[in-house]
Amino acid sequence: MSQSGQKKLMLLGGLRYLLPVIKAAHKNGYYVITVDYIPDNIAHKYSDEYHNISILDKDAVLSLAKELDIDGIMSFAVDPGVVTAAYVAEKIGLPFQGSYEAVSILQDKAKFRKFLTEHNFNVPTAKGYNNKADALADTAIFNWPVIVKPVDSAGSKGVSKVDTPEGLIDAIDYALSESHNGHFIIEDFLEKEGNSSDTDCFSINGELTFCSFSNQFFDPNAENPYTPAAYSWPSTMPANVQEELRSELQRLVTLLKLGTGIY
Repeated sequence: MSQSGQKKLMLLGGLRYLLPVIKAAHKNGYYVITVDYIPDNIAHKYSDEYHNISILDKDAVLSLAKELDIDGIMSFAVDPGVVTAAYVAEKIGLPFQGSYEAVSILQDKAKFRKFLTEHNFNVPTAKGYNNKADALADTAIFNWPVIVKPVDSAGSKGVSKVDTPEGLIDAIDYALSESHNGHFIIEDFLEKEGNSSDTDCFSINGELTFCSFSNQFFDPNAENPYTPAAYSWPSTMPANVQEELRSELQRLVTLLKLGTGIY
């Protein structure tokens, strides 16, 4: 706790997405500490304390968390910090929605696809790599065209569609340019039926209590045409499809032993 007796909440990152979290934390009497390596990020202007540490350096963040004796940690809407937050929470016994192992699977596209395949979820052909040579030797296993992505980026950064094996090297280089850990994934490109969709979910003690599906819309002339340009609700997916997806998401939450949190 702080000297005033306030509980301390550490937030990883400093983007504008954190502003509502900081506001809510202050409203509930928390002392807010923000952490990242960009001092000019806007969230640091609204937190009570800022520390210049990369949110990818989980041991450095853990050391700071112990030093400051924090009561909670989050990486809200800041994907690169979620694994670090889970690591810190597990090491010092703070509440978190999943174990470090489970969160590491969810935040790595190759580990996640492998987990889904091993547990008989419906997934495209997909494989993760850490070098070009292995990927180029595997071109026959995919159903072309394919999508190439960094395993650990968000917002469709580093993502490209490749129609033939000849275009694979450039796509891998692009994916690696946006990767934090030097790994990438190749997977079959699936043609959508209707609108693409994503979901916002919430679980309480491992039970999926809320799950919404959206319609995604894309701008083919955008710099990255695979980043959604707009969303609408409710989803136009048939009700039976949405129910199947909810059921599979609950199965995933159960298999990973997730607790209470938003996804």
